[in-house]
Amino acid sequence: DGSDEGKCLYVVLLMAVYWCTEALPLAVTALLPICLFPTMGVLTSKKVCPQYFLEPNFLFFSGVVMASAIEEWNVHRRIALKVLNIVGVKPVWLILGMMITSSFLSMWLNNTATTAMMLPIANAILENLFGDLEKLKENCKLKEDEEEVNAEGAERHDKRTPEEVRAESEYQLKVWKGFLLCIPYASSIGGTATLTGTAPNLILMGQLTSFFPDCDLVNFGSWFVFGFPLMVLFLLLGWLWISFLYGGLNARLCVRKQDWQADAERKAKAVIDEDYKKLGPMNFAEGAITFFFILFAVLLFTRDPKFFPGWSIFFNKGYVSDAVTGVVIISLLFVFPSQKPSLSWWFDFHSTNTQYIPLLSWKKVQGSVSWNIILLLGGGFAMAKGCEESGLASWLGTHLQPIARVPPPVAVILITAFVACFTEFASNTATIIILLPIITELAINIKVNPLYFMIPATTGCSFAFMLPVSTPPNSIAFASGHLMVKDMVKTGFMMNILGILTVSLAVNTWGTYMFGLSTYPDWAQSLNVTSTTTDVYNLTTSYLNATA
Repeated sequence: DGSDEGKCLYVVLLMAVYWCTEALPLAVTALLPICLFPTMGVLTSKKVCPQYFLEPNFLFFSGVVMASAIEEWNVHRRIALKVLNIVGVKPVWLILGMMITSSFLSMWLNNTATTAMMLPIANAILENLFGDLEKLKENCKLKEDEEEVNAEGAERHDKRTPEEVRAESEYQLKVWKGFLLCIPYASSIGGTATLTGTAPNLILMGQLTSFFPDCDLVNFGSWFVFGFPLMVLFLLLGWLWISFLYGGLNARLCVRKQDWQADAERKAKAVIDEDYKKLGPMNFAEGAITFFFILFAVLLFTRDPKFFPGWSIFFNKGYVSDAVTGVVIISLLFVFPSQKPSLSWWFDFHSTNTQYIPLLSWKKVQGSVSWNIILLLGGGFAMAKGCEESGLASWLGTHLQPIARVPPPVAVILITAFVACFTEFASNTATIIILLPIITELAINIKVNPLYFMIPATTGCSFAFMLPVSTPPNSIAFASGHLMVKDMVKTGFMMNILGILTVSLAVNTWGTYMFGLSTYPDWAQSLNVTSTTTDVYNLTTSYLNATA
């Protein structure tokens, strides 16, 4: 209709279609605000371009660089094998071990990289525990008259009947599927625990900065205190559901002892032990990366956790942020040596010194950093800025009255469910970019704390469990060729429900206490006052011009 709201809506819908259909690469679509907002008169380039390098982008960058260093020196593999060594090789505990490891790693590493690393480890263990996968599939398809011939090999090891061989093979194949599903699911769940774990969390932080400059409640520490218990609870429920559905809780492989089972478990344990031994003792570089990783996490967590004074009080208020902390730590990685320096050179200049190789090189970072995600984050912030400045977010918020009529706790469930369904068909980054400004304006219109709607919507974006195309981790697991879409839909549907209920519980209990969600905050009211003052000024100016 020629208004700024209409122009902005056109850009939003165009980007939404391009993101959902991938008609253009996701990162290229994210650049459209630079092309369209200034040329259509929605936003000046001076306001659009800076959105692509806001503070959350640098926090994300520091997290990815730290992850690159962890991968470079194989620390993540050492962590994974150690956890699996501890939990044991019975399927129910192995599934738990896989989920714990995948979720912990995805708190710091890219969810896709975590899944890609864990699946080969899982397959190697399963092959030693259950044997060849193709053989299992053949045993599951045996007819009554074929069972005796095909089960001869198995009968040499135990006294099972052909029917038992087939039943055991069907069960083992189910467990195998459970393994393939639990890793990508745990990776998606783990990413919600930290601000740097997944892009939607950073988009929430960036859009809070844009919409509510006075809101300083969300940072790495406060989000971790909220998100980590949520992750643990959801992970436990997910483990119980997957174990129940795919037999991990079945007593046949968890309680009953048989010679062939004990032998298979010994082989699987040997594989884990052997892989861990191949890593050798922790060297200087691994120790250094572990130290910097712990320092990275501790400093981010304790900067300003809100429930106790952080170390940021030693600096001017508002000067040192999570982004500053992260960039300081990762900068040290490019300086700190990867080999233990020799002290003999200091006493004898003629002696040979250890070759200086830093823990991380820029060449490695260039190849491992997800530059497209950084552009996606920027595109999201630019879109949010356009929605805010043009008045589109306000216009959309006023047209969502049906949701405004329901009690806020019910609205939280509806919003989370809608976002979780939407993200099954679009990337979680694109989903939150499109929906968060609308959800924010809805909260303002009905005088609900904006974080009460924004936090569950952001978390729900990571709950895409039903389709292979929903997330890259799902796609990697499905690409193994051993899963069917119906397996993922059947498992993922209940995972989505569990996720929605868990988020609702978290927001209405410890989330309410942490972020003060039960009251409408001053930092949101100041936005309304500013908007109202601007509207009054515009009306007064129009009246004076008309009567002049």
